[in-house]
Amino acid sequence: MSRRRRVRERHYARSISKRERLYRSFIEEASRVYADALVSDKSEIPQLVNLYALIGRMRILSSDQVVQAAERAGRLIIETYLSPNREFGDLPGFMEEMDPLRGFGEACRRELHSIPSH
Repeated sequence: MSRRRRVRERHYARSISKRERLYRSFIEEASRVYADALVSDKSEIPQLVNLYALIGRMRILSSDQVVQAAERAGRLIIETYLSPNREFGDLPGFMEEMDPLRGFGEACRRELHSIPSH
């Protein structure tokens, strides 16, 4: 009985760790690409492909809510590339108004807290 429990606990820990690494990678990549999109109208296609590859991995491991939040962030980044560039003076008010990864982070937190520990 205790062996089975240890196996489940290791599986749980690996599952959480794998998702945390994936979500961290997405946040880092999305933040970097979003910052570029704010000041440039030349899209970073390879970085967008990397971002959508991370979303593809989430489709395998994550809840629908996390995937949908990641897709919304990806669409927002693309829309930002298509919108007028922001000036440095615009950024403080703009960033407070719109955090492109807030919904994603909240969905991740809810998902990670809902995974049973045993």
